[in-house]
Amino acid sequence: MNRNPNPRKQVGTALLVLAFCYSPIQAAAASPSSPEGGVQPWVTTVDKTKLLSAEKPVGFTDAAPLPLNIEVDPSRRYQTMVGFGASITDASAWLIRHRMDDRQRQQLLQELFGPAPGLGFSFTRLTIGASDFSMSHYSLDDMPAGQTDFGLEKFSIAPMQVDVIPVLKQAMAINPQLTVMASPWSAPAWMKTNDKLSRGTLRADAYDAYARYFEKFVDAMQDNGVPIYAITVQNEPHFEPHDYPSMGLNPASRAKFVGQHLGPLLAKRKDPIRILEWDHNWDEPQSPLAVLADEKARSHLAGVAWHCYKGEPSAQTLVHDAHPDKDAYFTECSGGEGNAKWEETFPWNMRNLVIGSTRNWAKSVLMWNLALDENYGPHKGGCGDCRGVVIIDSKTGEVTRNLDYYALAHASRFVRVGAQRIDSTSGVDGLESVAFQNADDNSIALIVLNSASVPRQFSVRSSAKTFRYTLLPGSAATFVWNQGGRAAISRP
Repeated sequence: MNRNPNPRKQVGTALLVLAFCYSPIQAAAASPSSPEGGVQPWVTTVDKTKLLSAEKPVGFTDAAPLPLNIEVDPSRRYQTMVGFGASITDASAWLIRHRMDDRQRQQLLQELFGPAPGLGFSFTRLTIGASDFSMSHYSLDDMPAGQTDFGLEKFSIAPMQVDVIPVLKQAMAINPQLTVMASPWSAPAWMKTNDKLSRGTLRADAYDAYARYFEKFVDAMQDNGVPIYAITVQNEPHFEPHDYPSMGLNPASRAKFVGQHLGPLLAKRKDPIRILEWDHNWDEPQSPLAVLADEKARSHLAGVAWHCYKGEPSAQTLVHDAHPDKDAYFTECSGGEGNAKWEETFPWNMRNLVIGSTRNWAKSVLMWNLALDENYGPHKGGCGDCRGVVIIDSKTGEVTRNLDYYALAHASRFVRVGAQRIDSTSGVDGLESVAFQNADDNSIALIVLNSASVPRQFSVRSSAKTFRYTLLPGSAATFVWNQGGRAAISRP
């Protein structure tokens, strides 16, 4: 994350998080039974009177659609979803392990990763070594200044075995479909031109060692029962803060590293690991395009990872259209405390992340820290006011659900692993939408945001049947139904 003291300056429109009291009835209620031919709405309003609330089912009819109509067409299909979730950072794992008792810990992880009434998080991201949300700065192969370890004899994932892996495995036990990706914030200092974890770039003689460093990480995680789905070469390669691990890596260097070193090495594996390019903001699509222009690198890249802090999600489609065989993944966004106006931040999240990134081909939506404490930490350097998806009180272990929690829940609870995005009308008179069809039962989940400043009455038509609904300004709804017309049960 390009972390300055006010993330709002980076995103244009506010993407900031507001904490509020949790209503277990509203946010964790199981799906009610629905009458034949019904649609189950789940609604969040910007005044917070409804927080993922199960509303009265509405019925499909043969009535003509209203002038303001969302057409849902399951015959027009797009990407298959990997999942939704947040990163299990060192800080998140430490809080969950050391500031919660066993009951609190199990309850929270069940709520986040479990089936309805849980959120069903199915995708997470780890840091390979430290980020700013770590208690200390480290890599997985640290050496005294001036010394090297090209044989990687000192490599160890021991720092991850203390908190991160135990929390991750507990989450995996709750959701066996949980998919894991990982990103480094820096190569080990001795591999870099400045012999430091912050700033600098990869030494010319360290490309091979750094490729083997990734391979050893994947093998070590596998040995600990954690299969790695994908890696990125460098978190935010065009951002080099001085106060936490970072490393600049330009397009030519990334292309060389992937095309001549990491790609060929991982291609020999029986369990190939996806390599994702970029892992940075929407405002520089030319950078991943430059790497994908390199034939050797392109042959080893599975897709492109994106962050939210600058630019627009349409950058994902720009790159996808140039390389339709490369997938898009949305892998990081975090809010801060610079502005806590729900009426600004909740619609921003829905418009740009849940709807915008997926309408622009993302197979995933990942927020940054899964959990932070009431003081926006623990952290060492970097962002001093970032908020987690949940807040864990460092004294009591009590949990507060943040705005990101509800935005993610509008998708994660209803859009299951393997669902396909299907066509839906969006962007008319302030109504924005995205629709998915689940693979296991053909149920459809339509997510709608009213971005207008006034209530909107609209119809939804699918398979020649329609229903009508009214959404308040800034509010969002997820509508769930079976393709045969019966309201679907919301289980991740």
